[in-house]
Amino acid sequence: GAEFARFAQDAGYDAIEISHSTPAEKIEAIHAANILPIASVHQPAPLRQVGGRPNSNLNLAAIDEDERKLAVFHTLDSIRLAGEVGADAVIVHLGHLGGTSRAWAGDREARRLFAAGTPHREAAGRALAVRLADAPPYLEAARKTLAELVEVASLLGVTLGLESRLNLPEFPLPLELPALVDGYTPEQVGYWHDVGHAEVLWRMGYIDRFDWFREPGVRCAGAHVHDVTQLTDHRAPGAGDVELAEHARHLSGLDAVTLEINQHQPEEQVRMTIPLLRSLGF
Repeated sequence: GAEFARFAQDAGYDAIEISHSTPAEKIEAIHAANILPIASVHQPAPLRQVGGRPNSNLNLAAIDEDERKLAVFHTLDSIRLAGEVGADAVIVHLGHLGGTSRAWAGDREARRLFAAGTPHREAAGRALAVRLADAPPYLEAARKTLAELVEVASLLGVTLGLESRLNLPEFPLPLELPALVDGYTPEQVGYWHDVGHAEVLWRMGYIDRFDWFREPGVRCAGAHVHDVTQLTDHRAPGAGDVELAEHARHLSGLDAVTLEINQHQPEEQVRMTIPLLRSLGF
């Protein structure tokens, strides 16, 4: 924990986001070290096991009420954690269509075709149609969840950032954002732009990568920045082929963005990211 914070400070970063894969003891070490402030917390930190699986597998949009309530319980822990460590935002994965939806298999098939270099758009179109048709009951559960989360987050002065997701059956798609944020202030709920996820959905033909910014009444509350190769995300900026300067143009209103790359990226690339992103307009 403290070692990670020291590395981040030495590399020129000025704050930390607690990831959803961070256990409680590491969070405590980062906070106690007081090397860098914690700017945001990624739900459902801290990492815990639930039935032998990480709590990140719980579905905030589950139509099974017991599962939904359990997912809410762990997310409320993330919100309270943000309040305790002085973080301004909690990034939320708002859930997904249940595993029985044919949208999952359709998305996997379209991605298989993409990876093989064969035409995939027809399969992607079929998957998207199923996704939209199956969404309503899960989307209603997601709205119910969001109301319960906002009730606590507002008391703590914590903004909830609804993150753009990687897989087609996950919430939200751009067209679902306005109804989700309707009735909330920008300080309560905003959109969290994940550069890599938006790129992957765009490459698959599901959305335009900047549709998120065209939806009325939606404020961008923050961003995760990383690069993508083909459909593989969480690469260090410069290690993939995302037009990062185009994303920077849409994110110019943010005071800061969060670098979200996997732990296998070379340290030198992590250190070079700040000057690279600044040169691209971040």
